[in-house]
Amino acid sequence: MGTKTTSTLTARSAMLLQPGQWLSRPISASRGSGTLQARGLADGSVAYYFRVTTTAKRERIPLGAIPYRMAVQRATELSQRYQGGTRDLYDTLKEERAERVRQRAKAKNAKDLGDLLMAYVAQLERSGKKTAKEVRTGLMHNVADAWPKLWSTPLDEITTDHLVDVVGKVASAGRTRTAGKLRAYIRAAYSAAIKAHRDAAALPALRELHITVNPAASIAPLGNSGTRDRALSVAELRAYWRRIEALPGIDGALLRFHLLTGGQRLQQLARVTLDDYDRDAKALRLMDIKGRRTEPRTHMVPLIQPAIDAMHVMQGGPFLFTTTAGKSGASWFLVAKRLERVVDAMEKAGELEHGPFTLGDLRRTIETRLAAAKISKDVRAHLQSHGLGGVQERNYNRYDFLEEKRAALEALYRIATGASADVVPISRKA
Repeated sequence: MGTKTTSTLTARSAMLLQPGQWLSRPISASRGSGTLQARGLADGSVAYYFRVTTTAKRERIPLGAIPYRMAVQRATELSQRYQGGTRDLYDTLKEERAERVRQRAKAKNAKDLGDLLMAYVAQLERSGKKTAKEVRTGLMHNVADAWPKLWSTPLDEITTDHLVDVVGKVASAGRTRTAGKLRAYIRAAYSAAIKAHRDAAALPALRELHITVNPAASIAPLGNSGTRDRALSVAELRAYWRRIEALPGIDGALLRFHLLTGGQRLQQLARVTLDDYDRDAKALRLMDIKGRRTEPRTHMVPLIQPAIDAMHVMQGGPFLFTTTAGKSGASWFLVAKRLERVVDAMEKAGELEHGPFTLGDLRRTIETRLAAAKISKDVRAHLQSHGLGGVQERNYNRYDFLEEKRAALEALYRIATGASADVVPISRKA
């Protein structure tokens, strides 16, 4: 049996407690505030308790073998709860401990943000979507790697503010186009999970998430990604060409090929293989799946000689637009990263009149400079495969504009290199 003592409990006296010996002190001078008790243990440590007496019974609540100051703090908190109206402290604390155990178990089994985003990618892959690889790369780089804790956060704890931070970090780095894509990916992932409840054919991994609300739905568009109207001046375009012409190896070839093919959409370039290259026609077959069309539209892009030269530098396997010697196509993110390095160098050298530019700005620049060189709107539209969704173009106009597009690319090359940009009109063949 332990020996009781009436000595006052202090930090010093607690250190001198012998095994089985007890000390105590009131929490405060207020009647009914309770008592902090301490008991010496055989191993030399001290166990603390909070004791309170009610009309019905005495309750002694273990606080554990903790430091004295922590015991005082914990006992004071319990005293305040008791005086505040929580009379059955022992049972209340027992229920709270059980709830914490349940919550930990729930958190352990809870699906997190990463589960949602990867389930969405799996759905894209199962549906045969060509964009699945790009979406996976973008989510891994800008969410999993950049926000590892958030990636593992349970879905029911994810808020709009969290997702705004994710997209905002990318936008703040000047990567507006990437931020817009990331916003679209996250919104689409939540939307797919919500729709999965009503779709028996949906991926089970999406349906099992039990998502009913889309916190990404209220993320404001980033200026429609098109608040940008940046187009390089002729001087800036020529400075850019000098940079990428002097850039050795695959990096330079990649950027030259992109420019000299008219700024084609990178998702389409990344899918191109040797089978898509017509050596006789010196043209590349791209499959345009943009928009709501169910069947891709064949888009032929002529290759001028400097573009062919760049293609040969990259080539080493089935894929033509590549940084891996042809083993895989170059993703949007890989190309954007290489462009960023060139743009940074140009900015430091004072070669940019209106600040940094993006891949989207380059595409806009090509259209703008060709328009200034009096290339017709029809030819420009067919070169970059945009604005061709009308009934007439879909069903009746089968002319491929191949030679006109080749002439436009030759004009672009002359503009970029500083030669004359005059274009020789080409009559359509009967």
